[in-house]
Amino acid sequence: MTKRLLLTSVLMLSLVFGFSQTKEELQAQKAEKQATADAAQAEADALQAQIDALPGWRIGAFGTIGGNLSNFSNWYSQGAPNNASGSIGITFNGYANLIEEKHFWRNSLTANLNWVKLDNKDTELDDDNFNPTTDVFNITSLYGRNLTKKLAVSTLMEYRTTLLDNFNDPGYLDVGVGFTWLPIENLVVVVHPLNYNFVFADNNSVFESSLGAKIVADYTRQIGAINFKSNLSAFQSYKSGDLSNWQWTNSFGYTLWKMIGVGFDFGLRSNKQEALNYGLGQYAAAQAVMVDPSVAVPTFDNVDNDLQTYWTLGLSYKF
Repeated sequence: MTKRLLLTSVLMLSLVFGFSQTKEELQAQKAEKQATADAAQAEADALQAQIDALPGWRIGAFGTIGGNLSNFSNWYSQGAPNNASGSIGITFNGYANLIEEKHFWRNSLTANLNWVKLDNKDTELDDDNFNPTTDVFNITSLYGRNLTKKLAVSTLMEYRTTLLDNFNDPGYLDVGVGFTWLPIENLVVVVHPLNYNFVFADNNSVFESSLGAKIVADYTRQIGAINFKSNLSAFQSYKSGDLSNWQWTNSFGYTLWKMIGVGFDFGLRSNKQEALNYGLGQYAAAQAVMVDPSVAVPTFDNVDNDLQTYWTLGLSYKF
């Protein structure tokens, strides 16, 4: 019995020792392979940096797709027990930049579109279609001649509008000249003291074109599996502050598997002309129902120019 116990103990110790040796050997092999992979990745990154520094076109795009659908039948705890609802959101960010030694031509397109529907099956009076909610479309083209490595004289064309609802009403076209500053890689800062802001709209009593200054800051970059873009566009009218406007949009995408990942977009905007146009529409609708002489007609002086915001969260696809 003692010999059998001794043999069993020796066998177990041998197995444990053998497993420990095997585990240590595997860990050593893993560390060796990882070091080789890290060195290869560092060489690949260095080669990519050299490729990026070469003159020529840089083209890229990424986007976000978010959506959900739901259907309720006899769900009595809510106001509409029988309904179908859903939302669909799409964001696209693309760029095509020509970088040469003495000049550059940078082009970008941003679109953020969202549809929502709520169909109450117990009534025929509601709308059972997908209706647009978020509706953003921006396209820019910047051409510059280099004065130094970080400073260029430039001209910019930027167009902003909506696609799904009230296309080009309003629409904004900025055309101007000035300077472009490239303080660090991937950051472009445009300062154009001579810029004309063309405004296209049916309501000419509210929307007005004017001369002013244009400032744009754009940062677009990819770090591993992360893509992000941040763009600030501001116009300061020389005629009146009521005609000034600014917009800040941001897009983030993280690749989880192959080309699929998650994306998040948000934007901020301030535009007093749009606020007044909306206020006049609300005023006219209210007065059509019941005339109230005590309610003042909205003007630039009394309208609430609240901050406009949006955000979208969903699946992303790296193009």
